[in-house]
Amino acid sequence: MPSLRFSRVVLPFLLALWGFVPAQAQTRAQTQEPAKPASQCQMIAQALPGVIFARFDGPAADLAQAEADGTVAITYIGHSTFFIETPAGIRIATDYNGWYKPPALPTVVTMNKAHSSHYTLVPDPGIEHVLHGWRDDGGPADHDVVAGDAYIRNVPTDIRSWGGAMEANGNSIFIFEIAGLCIGHLGHLHHELTEKQYAEIGRLDVLMVPVDGGLTMGAESMSRVVERLRSALILPMHRRGPPIDHFLSMFEEDFDISFADTARVEVSVRSLPRRPTILVLKGV
Repeated sequence: MPSLRFSRVVLPFLLALWGFVPAQAQTRAQTQEPAKPASQCQMIAQALPGVIFARFDGPAADLAQAEADGTVAITYIGHSTFFIETPAGIRIATDYNGWYKPPALPTVVTMNKAHSSHYTLVPDPGIEHVLHGWRDDGGPADHDVVAGDAYIRNVPTDIRSWGGAMEANGNSIFIFEIAGLCIGHLGHLHHELTEKQYAEIGRLDVLMVPVDGGLTMGAESMSRVVERLRSALILPMHRRGPPIDHFLSMFEEDFDISFADTARVEVSVRSLPRRPTILVLKGV
């Protein structure tokens, strides 16, 4: 006879992997709030034993981002703003502040509030989705947005206030799941991540990382985050003050390093580097 632990934990997990959802979990899912879209990048999507994450019915099953045969274009605009273009034509601007203008009006913009160079309170009214990485009441921001072939979610982190104390939930790591890729933007990250945050992030194929050397975190701390996430393609951003060489010197043995002659890179699941590669786009 199976043990109690097997019956209550392992068995439901296996059933979920095989596509079966316990009736109790189905009822709970039907009577509570609508299920969030399913993340392909998270290592574990929901806590056991309420295993309803491995079988997707309804709108979440129709996410075009599940297709892994498209190419995503990423252009460095300035500071910590990247312009992401999906195969279906969705346009995303990260840490949008209105100063660094993307080549076209974004469909989605993400923001963080550490400094005014990372947000604007008067975005263009034509932007369909404006996602703040914080909440005005101090609680954690919680975004789960499907825009065309992109699924966008966030993992809240703390920031360092002007007085030096840590302010809870002031930053968000935004994750863009597009064409089978998991693309993460660390925002204005001020501390090394917890195990819980690493689990919430899951896999990141492309990582946008600040390399200012201390305005966010020191190069040593930031390098530990990069090494732990182990992304295939790392795109530095937010470089102020020290040369980028100090940051790059911490990865010489385990990472390839390349300097691009353009601010744009096109990436797909098939074109990801086999070795972790730091690509410094033009303008950084």
